[in-house]
Amino acid sequence: MAAMLSNCSRYTPRVISRISVLQNKVVRSLQKEGRILYIHTKHVDDTTSIYSKNSTTQRWKIPIRHLRSTASLWEIKEVVVPAFAESITEGDVRWEKKVGDQVKEDDVLCEIETDKTSVPVPSPGSGVLKEVFAKDGDTVKPGQKICTIDIGATGGAAAAGAPKAAPPRPAATIPPAAPIPPPASAPVSPPKPPPIPPTTPAAPPVSPSIKPLPPKPPIASIPVAAIKHAQSLEGAKVQLPPADYTREIIGTRTEQRVKMNRMRLRIAERLKEAQNTNAMLTTFNEIDMSQIMQFRKSQQENFMKKYGLKLGFMSAFIAASSYALKDQPVVNAVIDGTDIVYRDYVDISVAVATPKGLVVPVLRSIENKNYAEIEIALAALGDKARKGQISVEDMDGGTFTISNGGVFGSLMGTPIINPPQSAILGMHGVFERPVAVKGQVVIRPMMYVALTYDHRLIDGREAVMFLRKIKDAVEDPKIILAGL
Repeated sequence: MAAMLSNCSRYTPRVISRISVLQNKVVRSLQKEGRILYIHTKHVDDTTSIYSKNSTTQRWKIPIRHLRSTASLWEIKEVVVPAFAESITEGDVRWEKKVGDQVKEDDVLCEIETDKTSVPVPSPGSGVLKEVFAKDGDTVKPGQKICTIDIGATGGAAAAGAPKAAPPRPAATIPPAAPIPPPASAPVSPPKPPPIPPTTPAAPPVSPSIKPLPPKPPIASIPVAAIKHAQSLEGAKVQLPPADYTREIIGTRTEQRVKMNRMRLRIAERLKEAQNTNAMLTTFNEIDMSQIMQFRKSQQENFMKKYGLKLGFMSAFIAASSYALKDQPVVNAVIDGTDIVYRDYVDISVAVATPKGLVVPVLRSIENKNYAEIEIALAALGDKARKGQISVEDMDGGTFTISNGGVFGSLMGTPIINPPQSAILGMHGVFERPVAVKGQVVIRPMMYVALTYDHRLIDGREAVMFLRKIKDAVEDPKIILAGL
């Protein structure tokens, strides 16, 4: 009933004619004022006492019964670019929906790719994407209008506005041709006798003085190689370029040029800036993972029961890094102009590879957290990364970075400093290798670790002692509890 009345209120006039009132019958009228529809059911006798005039229309106001309609029907809502973080002023649009698509409330219409992250733009309500004002890849700024949503409409309604294809016309029928009358009979003439073939004269005898004609040249023929080439062409298949050049190479010898997204551009700028600014030097060491692997195996079941999470290696390395940073505060510092800034907190950035680029969300105040608290914080960041919900605030700050290339099977590498930090720890894969232990050659699970640091601020002594402290804390976590 409400939908019917709302539909009527959209298309019927808001003014009641005087003729309908003078019929002395039940009056039903619809009037829309402030989104309220009035239904009049009063028996009218005196029309002069119930209507009033204004300068434009004549309205009948008998608010005996009223019905409130849905406020969101047939409403066009504008969608604007949301506000960014303070350090971001613009971004590029990547549309997830197209004009005419049916959308629901909070569906992602598009993503705004910025220098640090992607900002989703949700739909303000259910309806149809009516119009877009920014093409895919265009640069937009906060508050800029990018599209409109027809609230309450359906995809079928949008499709109904398109003209229908005309039905195919029936093929014109060609009337059968009239039979051709036979030709008029003519007098039959007697058949002529067959001509007598002329007698061929006998060939004159060849004189021995006449020379025979030279032999004719051989008829041109197709080379065998050309025939084989033609046969190979007949059996050849036409190959189309790959649908996604980032996924496969099939050998069509074609190229595709793609614009770099803003996050990849920003990563490239920061990495090059780090190389041009810092005096980077890398030192290496190796860690025997036997103790931490045995600890993880023995406590995994209890850890799962209590926290519902698996105990991994990252929590051990993050706790060891925090312990080493407190032992060597200069590694936690940074150069700012002509000053050195020392921080009385430890915020560790963890490098995470995503399809859109490398992101480094930050774990805050790690200096006093244990393995369980670190694993819970890592799980929360991992869930955000999988859903693509890592925000700029999650990546701001950080005093030290850990990059784990071991998840991809890396044996060794030299990580690049994440500016404006002064050092980064590179983890690698765990591989069994023969090592010497107390004069005996044994097989142990070993990991190479690398520390890249800014030699302008950190001397070699501090860097080596810092990495050695991480090695000791991972191989024997009890030294953290003992404060050694």
